[in-house]
Amino acid sequence: MQARGRATQDKVARAVAGAEAIEIKATVPDHQVQGALARFGLTTRNDEERYIYFFDTPKLELLAGGIIARARRIVGDEHDSTVKFRPVDPAQIGAQWRKYRDFKIEVDASERAMVKSASFSMPVGKGLIKRVAEGSKPIEAVFTAEQEEFLMTVAQRHIDFTTLVVLGPLVAQRWRFEDPACPWPMTAELWRREDGQQLMEVSIKAPIVQAAAAIGGFMAYLAEVGAERDDSEQTKTRWALGHYAAKLQPSAPPRRRPAAKKAA
Repeated sequence: MQARGRATQDKVARAVAGAEAIEIKATVPDHQVQGALARFGLTTRNDEERYIYFFDTPKLELLAGGIIARARRIVGDEHDSTVKFRPVDPAQIGAQWRKYRDFKIEVDASERAMVKSASFSMPVGKGLIKRVAEGSKPIEAVFTAEQEEFLMTVAQRHIDFTTLVVLGPLVAQRWRFEDPACPWPMTAELWRREDGQQLMEVSIKAPIVQAAAAIGGFMAYLAEVGAERDDSEQTKTRWALGHYAAKLQPSAPPRRRPAAKKAA
């Protein structure tokens, strides 16, 4: 048993090497969302409201290449934009980016997988995201020169912002809360699409040295409280982008019915 535990810890240690923190996520299926909100006392009175916009080609070529570009309007707080790569090799990310406050290399973990990511966020002025969404400002206006350089350096190719479209916004509610049964503070996010569909994700963050304990402990906590994780393991980003990108695709022309034969 001890040997198995050490093997698990060694496997986790290899998977998280080079990262600074780990975020462990679980998706709550739609039929359990209301119960989860009630259990933890999460309401519109204690949430943080956000509007989230993504930028990609109509065929989601950035997402297919492991790149996420987004902007967030946060009601009552600073707005921001983010460029994120997943997966990454931390050894291949230059040290010059670490001087920025909102640059981070983390492990995104679920019950089934661990993936290293690098993200770089910067503040965005009030009103700018709305102007980009309505088309009066170009998409690249929400990203700084440093973010564009980071994007080009890590992607190793030129990204033509004129080929990107605005996808969204999604309306999101976010809460940070604690439960005596969970050693780590938790975050819950509830995203709603314009078609009324919703997706809820609960997560914890822990220092990388606690990675193995945090994964096992958080999953055990979810099982203890009766949470039913979403077997599809769909991420919020793919769930959102897939919907909005599908709306941009041309509809297939209706099939023509064969002409009726004339009676002889």
